[in-house]
Amino acid sequence: MSIWFENFDKIECSIQKVKQSFNNYGEHYVGVISLMPGLTSVEVIEEGIDFVTIKTNEGLMRRTNISKTIDDESVIVEFDEEYQAGRMINVKSHSLDEFTVSGEKVKHRTVLSEVKAPGFMGFFYRTFGKSSIGNSLLKSYKTFLEG
Repeated sequence: MSIWFENFDKIECSIQKVKQSFNNYGEHYVGVISLMPGLTSVEVIEEGIDFVTIKTNEGLMRRTNISKTIDDESVIVEFDEEYQAGRMINVKSHSLDEFTVSGEKVKHRTVLSEVKAPGFMGFFYRTFGKSSIGNSLLKSYKTFLEG
């Protein structure tokens, strides 16, 4: 597995809130993604048992093969993603979000891996986007789950 971004943050919420949030993938991902910088419109186009397709003002995001593992003190969610922003950027990746009880808070670890983004713009995305995208994602989860 080729890791592109990995980091963690502490979230001031209960593991129960995290579990409940993942009961509806569409609502969950729209809530998180809508907090990402530059995204002004975020809506579910299609969803099913293990997938969700989301349209944003930048493009189309397909999250497939969503799996979650839940126990008393953790929630682990993995999925494959294809993100198409206009005609210039088409990114494929794998995501892992791990939420574990840490005292009175929840530790959230996110890992973005297997990133493939062809072409000239894809090169810039792969080379310069990981820190800003990964850290913005962590911050969005924190804001969403603490809200």
